[in-house]
Amino acid sequence: MAVIATGNHPKALWPGVYSWFGAKYDEHEKQYPKLFDLKTSSKNFEELVQHTGFGLAPVKPEGSSTAYDSHQQGYVARGTNVAYSLGYIVTREELADNLYSEVSMRRAGSLAFSMAQTRENVGANVYNRVINASYTGGDGVSLGSTAHPSVSGNQSNILATAADLSEASLEDLTIQIMNATDPKGLKISLRPKSLIVPTALVYDANRILKSNLRVGTADNDTNALKLVGAIPEIVVNNYLTDTDAWFIRTNAPDGLCWFDREMPQFTKDEDFDTDNAKAKGYMRFVPFWGDWRGLYSSSGA
Repeated sequence: MAVIATGNHPKALWPGVYSWFGAKYDEHEKQYPKLFDLKTSSKNFEELVQHTGFGLAPVKPEGSSTAYDSHQQGYVARGTNVAYSLGYIVTREELADNLYSEVSMRRAGSLAFSMAQTRENVGANVYNRVINASYTGGDGVSLGSTAHPSVSGNQSNILATAADLSEASLEDLTIQIMNATDPKGLKISLRPKSLIVPTALVYDANRILKSNLRVGTADNDTNALKLVGAIPEIVVNNYLTDTDAWFIRTNAPDGLCWFDREMPQFTKDEDFDTDNAKAKGYMRFVPFWGDWRGLYSSSGA
């Protein structure tokens, strides 16, 4: 068990240190809310259940009976809330002999920072593992797949040929989104909400979507992506690990969801036998997805 004792900060026992650095920096604003629809959870797990609508109406010959269709339950996506906790222990002697109050006071802030970073990393990992076959959804395949099963046949939410972020690849993926169908194969009004990129693609994303003219050509052709407002928002995420993967979130309901069972809580106590001070943070949540149509992506070339 890790314990912060006088030996952890020997310089803190002596006067003359001008400043302590390395444990306190400016933090990024919360980024995971841009990746998920935020919801609250009231039990151990949450489930998102697919159900199909009706198909197309067939021709009814004169005098014949009406054809009847039915709803059908599809796959079940379950997210089980996971607990995360971290703390620290400080000896009575360290607290008494430490001459620098800022060192002690920063510990609580460092713990809060670690808990916040944990939320960001867990959330971003849903995207980082988008085509990882070891991480599957309710339909039995990864979030990004060309083989999402449905009653109308396999459906895809990734580019058939993975490509780096460019004007052409963005157009291809947005057209794929426009042509999206429901589980019965009927056309639906799926629209891009945001382009999500790692820091390595921030400048490319802005050039492609915000330039008035087409990028990288000598022509005066209009940038159609900007003209039609194809993607309303660019989201840059610092926790994405693949430098050339990119994602488009859509307006599909119950797509990528974040359930908070217990928000971060911080408590402190003192051990009777040792007089050591203890502090800890605790939280419980789960990010997962129901409808894979909530995210389209390319892993890059």
